Amino acid sequence: MTTHRTVELTDKLKQKLTSVSTATITSQLQRLGYQNCFLSGLRPLAEGQSMVGYAHTLRYLPARPDIAGLMGFNAQKEAAESIEPGEVLIIEARGESDAGTIGDIYALRAQYRGCVGVITDGALRDTPAIKALGMPVYHQASHAAVLSRLHSPLDHQVPIACAGVAVMPGDVIVGDSEGAVVIPAVLVEEIAEASMAMEIREEFAIERVRAGGSTRDYFPLHKDKRPEYQAWLEERETSQNRPTSNG
Repeated sequence: MTTHRTVELTDKLKQKLTSVSTATITSQLQRLGYQNCFLSGLRPLAEGQSMVGYAHTLRYLPARPDIAGLMGFNAQKEAAESIEPGEVLIIEARGESDAGTIGDIYALRAQYRGCVGVITDGALRDTPAIKALGMPVYHQASHAAVLSRLHSPLDHQVPIACAGVAVMPGDVIVGDSEGAVVIPAVLVEEIAEASMAMEIREEFAIERVRAGGSTRDYFPLHKDKRPEYQAWLEERETSQNRPTSNG
């Protein structure tokens, strides 16, 4: 098996990534110059869903009879039959939503093989049945027409553009109730740490603003408030490490 994974998603790293929001991750990617990593316009199929996994890419061209005759629908089938545990199936459908890009049977097969989520910048088919699988899914729309109306599956595990975002096989994708974001594999650990630190700073800001503090002081943190923040951090760490009483 050819692997595209260049970073190990340990349980600890996955926990870090799912403990922060896609908004925070997107902010940290922007800080590093990666301005276009959030999959804009794709909505979660169910509320409260969360996922993290490696990108397994699938590319569709506009439908053309000779391409369909040459390729069949093998690229879609091969993706469903070769996806590995911990991977997210992400489909480039050019933003076309007037035909399905995946139905319940292929989604079920991918899930059985260990797929942890599905993303398409096109439409789902058999949407109620896919929702019943309980797997995180992000999509643009639903449509009852089969994919051959608009799409010819061409290849999988190749670079794609989904929702206008460049996606490489093996990139890490994080999803929550807001949407999904693509993290280049080389940045995953740095982004996880920076995102956790950002959310701690925002926890402090929220606490102070809720108590009447000004955003001029706390968001972003003014240099004059850094000693206060440091004292808060130390107290926070102490309280988290304090043994809980059983009596």
